[in-house]
Amino acid sequence: MKSTWLARAAIAAALVVVCADGARAQTSEDVGIRAHGMGGAFTAVADDATAAWWNPAGLAAGAYFNAVIESATRRDPATDGAVPAWESGTRGFSIAYPALALSYYRLKVSEIEPVSSIGGAGPGRQDEGSSNVRLSSFVLNQFGVTVGQSLGNHLVVASTVKLMRGGVGLAVRQASGTTLDAAGDLDRQSEMHPGLDVGALSKFGPLRLGVMVRNAKEATFGEGGQAIELDRHVRAGVALISRSNLTTVAVDLDLTKTELPTGESRRFAAGAEAWGATRKIGVRGGVSVNTIGDARPSASGGVSAALRSGTFLDVAATAGSDETQRGWGFALRVTF
Repeated sequence: MKSTWLARAAIAAALVVVCADGARAQTSEDVGIRAHGMGGAFTAVADDATAAWWNPAGLAAGAYFNAVIESATRRDPATDGAVPAWESGTRGFSIAYPALALSYYRLKVSEIEPVSSIGGAGPGRQDEGSSNVRLSSFVLNQFGVTVGQSLGNHLVVASTVKLMRGGVGLAVRQASGTTLDAAGDLDRQSEMHPGLDVGALSKFGPLRLGVMVRNAKEATFGEGGQAIELDRHVRAGVALISRSNLTTVAVDLDLTKTELPTGESRRFAAGAEAWGATRKIGVRGGVSVNTIGDARPSASGGVSAALRSGTFLDVAATAGSDETQRGWGFALRVTF
């Protein structure tokens, strides 16, 4: 009996190593409820405290003071035992002035994958019955300090210096009865790494041009086949903002690829935001599509409502054929 137990443990450990692959990198859409509602077209907008994440140079275009507390969830749950399944959740806050921001974000990604998928199976669902599945969980706590500098009248460059604490959990278990909550509860051994994001924003009247380099200093959490790599990610955007600041139209495009649960992604996004004359209600909408492989478009929408002068409740949701984009979120935003 003891030898049988040891043999099973050895097989499970071997499966963890064999089936482990590089985990999913950060994406721009992980943070920002206004950005979420605009389909992810926010790199050249970035005029609230989430600029610390979306484009540090956007701080110069924002209000004198801006603070955001937010929560967002994306989920593609297993149905009737079908896998893969995954869930990501983001919680955080940011406080910003025109040339300085402090931010904290907690990102948690949990996944269930069929062991056989590592052998080359596609991302489609399959019922693994009572066979083994791999559970994985990655939790990242990121503290950031953002500073910027104007270069002339039209260009701002800025950076977010990050201290990241992350941990990876992996296990192989029977598919029957396995849940995403079980994946999220895996034990993780955390480690710390520094990081750096760099952004630039150029303004010419109503036209804004932005570019963001996330993880300019790349980081790896874990070792060997269990490693989670936060690769360099470059995104560019264009925005037109009316002189009254009541309407915004924006477009974003990834210039590099990102690895997601459903495969590689390089996104194109377009969105708009409109406010009433009293700025008590704002609405936004957007679309995004993966330019690699199947298009799988997604549509987003969001609303902001003034609870009092300078204090807003922001909500947003995304639906569509792209499982990695489906989700919802809300934020409390203070600005003056």
